[in-house]
Amino acid sequence: MKYLKNIGRAVCFLALSLHINACTNLDEKVYDELVTDNYYNNREQVLSAVLRPYTHANAWATPGQDGWWRLSEYAADQLAWPVKGRHGQDGGKWIRLHYHTWIPDDTFISGAWNLMWWGMGLCTDPIENLEKRDIAAMGITEEEKAAFIGELKLFRAFHYLKIMDLWGNVPIVTKVGEPLSPETASRQDVFNFIEKEILENMNNVPVLSRQMLGRMSRAGAYAMLVELYLNAETWTGTPRWDDCIKAADALINGEAGGQNGALVLEPNIFDAFKPQNDISKEVVFSIAYDFQRANTQPQWTGDMFYFNQRGITGGGRNGNDGCVVIPGVYSTFNEKDKRRNEWLLIGPQYRFDDPTKPVLGANDEYQDQPLVFVDNIRKNLEAINNGTDPEKLPSNMNTGEGNSGVRFNKYQLGDLAHPYYNSTDWNVYRLTWIYFAKAEALMRKNGGVATQEAVDLINASKRRAFEAEDWDAIAYTTGSLTLDELLAERGREFIFEGFRRTDLIRFGKFHTETWWDHQPTDATKALFPIPNQQRILNPNLQQNPGYN
Repeated sequence: MKYLKNIGRAVCFLALSLHINACTNLDEKVYDELVTDNYYNNREQVLSAVLRPYTHANAWATPGQDGWWRLSEYAADQLAWPVKGRHGQDGGKWIRLHYHTWIPDDTFISGAWNLMWWGMGLCTDPIENLEKRDIAAMGITEEEKAAFIGELKLFRAFHYLKIMDLWGNVPIVTKVGEPLSPETASRQDVFNFIEKEILENMNNVPVLSRQMLGRMSRAGAYAMLVELYLNAETWTGTPRWDDCIKAADALINGEAGGQNGALVLEPNIFDAFKPQNDISKEVVFSIAYDFQRANTQPQWTGDMFYFNQRGITGGGRNGNDGCVVIPGVYSTFNEKDKRRNEWLLIGPQYRFDDPTKPVLGANDEYQDQPLVFVDNIRKNLEAINNGTDPEKLPSNMNTGEGNSGVRFNKYQLGDLAHPYYNSTDWNVYRLTWIYFAKAEALMRKNGGVATQEAVDLINASKRRAFEAEDWDAIAYTTGSLTLDELLAERGREFIFEGFRRTDLIRFGKFHTETWWDHQPTDATKALFPIPNQQRILNPNLQQNPGYN
């Protein structure tokens, strides 16, 4: 049973009580939006306001809407949403993301901006309200008040971290509506603000425990510091490898708690992605769901699931046949790698309720034919009908069919009979990621050469993906774990998790490399443009280089 079982009911009560409509008016400057000024009359209302930003984060931090996840993954070298027959044009948005040809007027960029700044407002407004109100009137203690404010400031810092990742130079706003047209701050200033907010508030919040599942705890604060310092050289020009290692050690050494006892790597590498992954010991911070008790559920099925995914999973949800693994990524996994076989779908698909029968295609060229996912994106059916060789066909963002591409299978929702069906949490930070971050920091401190400690950290994670009898031939050594190999292994371990764009930028490959249907672009593409709509509303917003 999840501690956050009442979060959905509490937040719905909050929204109904406040009659919020300003939050959905995306024609306004979203960092100015008012949430409420006549609330907080008891502890339940206070807690509802504190929890509201978490349910909103589902909209931008996970797949399913135009937010941080989509901009981070569809612009990188592992995933794409190609046109498949009559599906997937969507105004060319997915093509522009893959080609890095986006423009300041693109609605998928303004949509992400709006959602993320809206979430910022959902943190700032309760901070202001809590700071100015008497504890007796709110029905909470002084200690609770300090903890709630600290939690909200940390979660606001998380918003800022991801906003800075995408846009770099943005305003720093800590008061609702003040100033009306804030000035753009440099990325260095935003970085400093995030660091200061984390350091000043992390000791005011509880350590991670079952009660803090899905909320920003001290462990989440340390994880943010790890991410901040891991990317410090990219974001500010000054490396902070020692600080990255120190923050990672705090988590590895158990200084910040755990949601189910001490933080440890799961012996079973797949347990962190199963329907009851809230009992995982390696999750540091997640977007939590409880479909059974609070009617909250993941939104990523729209991006990740095929039109007839219910036949494959035995669940009740289908998708838009969108996200695919681009050709060539599947083959980067060793044939004996369990992650390849469990996290990716390829080949003939069979019915969950009767594995002797194929799942049939739906709403595409393969309607009522056996569904077979293939590791290519081309018009195979046309070639078969024409008697030509499919291998000679073009393969690009416009040549897909309904079954094109290897598919997502990393997170499991369970079948309809599963007691925790549709309640799988989305992991934002897990201890495995902390291991990888520390290993990279150690290597970069050592001139890009792996130390034995770095090797041990990566091997501790990777060995879970192989049988014991195969491990000796697979294990890394200080000679085989190069920085390029570390990036490749990051791709395998964290595929679908949202970090790939940031990784490619940090490794100097985001705008310089070729992958599938993508050619090298320009260094200015490391930042997205400030949406023109927002610059019209606030003339003090400065456009990022390369977009004027």
